Amino acid sequence: MADRGLQPSIEAAALAAGFSTALHRAGLPVSPDRAARLAEALRLVPPTDRAALYWACRVVFVSQQQHLARFDAVFSAVFDGRLDPAESRGDPNAPPAVGSETRTKAAPPTNRPAGAPEPQPDRPPAPLPGADSADGDTDGPERDAILALASSDEHLHEMAFADLDPEELDRLRQLVARIVLSTPTRSSRRRHPSPHSRDRLDVARTVRAAQRTGGDPITLHHARRRQTPRRLVLLCDVSGSMEPYTRVFLTLLQGAASGARAEAFVFSTHLTRLTRQLALRDPDQALAQAAATATDWAGGTRLAASIRRFIDDFGRRGLARGAVIVLFSDGWAQDDPADVDAQMARLRRLAHRIVWVNPRKAAAGYRPLVGGMAAALPYCDAFVSGHSYAALADVAAAIRGDLHPIDHP
Repeated sequence: MADRGLQPSIEAAALAAGFSTALHRAGLPVSPDRAARLAEALRLVPPTDRAALYWACRVVFVSQQQHLARFDAVFSAVFDGRLDPAESRGDPNAPPAVGSETRTKAAPPTNRPAGAPEPQPDRPPAPLPGADSADGDTDGPERDAILALASSDEHLHEMAFADLDPEELDRLRQLVARIVLSTPTRSSRRRHPSPHSRDRLDVARTVRAAQRTGGDPITLHHARRRQTPRRLVLLCDVSGSMEPYTRVFLTLLQGAASGARAEAFVFSTHLTRLTRQLALRDPDQALAQAAATATDWAGGTRLAASIRRFIDDFGRRGLARGAVIVLFSDGWAQDDPADVDAQMARLRRLAHRIVWVNPRKAAAGYRPLVGGMAAALPYCDAFVSGHSYAALADVAAAIRGDLHPIDHP
């Protein structure tokens, strides 16, 4: 199977269900929740080639060394075109025989079964949420990050960002930069032709067509409004209390600003717009320019004042109207909670959806009962932690609107 991206016509859920069925028939312990986990991973970070798809499937389905050879056999049979994942017939013991052929991508040295071919250094796989960690000889930082998350340890992606050492944090940032954030759609003012008579009549096109038939409107033309993604606005708290999480969150902002054309702001004692700086494709250069632009890193938090300035300078001019607004903050603000309440109420009237990402939420027994967080929470549509790589899946789901509304304390 030649390296190529996942075909857009193949849905992630269908692929995950079909492949998990093939693994189950081959005798591997596969549960429906793992298939759902793979589908979510493929939807968040679509694989770019065969190697990326291999690692995505492997870290989800393989948890024991003795299952690796059979998994490799089924993967080769399915994705090299020798087995249809939707096939409902056949011997469940047949796939291992197919897997005896040479694979395109081998396992890393520490996990490769005896007799397996050496890994090929020219096919770097892409990481997905839910990957594992291991050591291996690689030829670049991207491959190091992949192999570090591809072992059977399955712990790095669950660890809080504050608990990672600098090397682990750098590897994780490379993966976070690839997460795709998407917003719900809205109807735009622009219309496009529609073949359905139930849509609105396109008077202009109908009149133009009638001019070619002597003024008689023989054919009625219709049109419907186009669906466009809602604007995404990200506001990240870079105060001292958020410092353990700032680097990862800014990497997420940089990926959204450069890929999804999101608007990016940071705030501490005051608000700074960083959309232009973070829109650069080079993440290191983007973050360096952002750090040079924002002069109040690791200061105090003026939450109400920052939201007020955002609304006054940008929100009321259209940036927040109908947008999905995401705030990354622990809510530890120097402002009066009444001021936070007032500004969040203004923001609620403008935004389509407000998502609050608070890494402190992951702590056992945490409840947002006091201070700025308690004042802001009633105006939020989703409240997630985002404290780890795995928890960023909830952030992406909240932005899409897939999470249920929160229960306010």
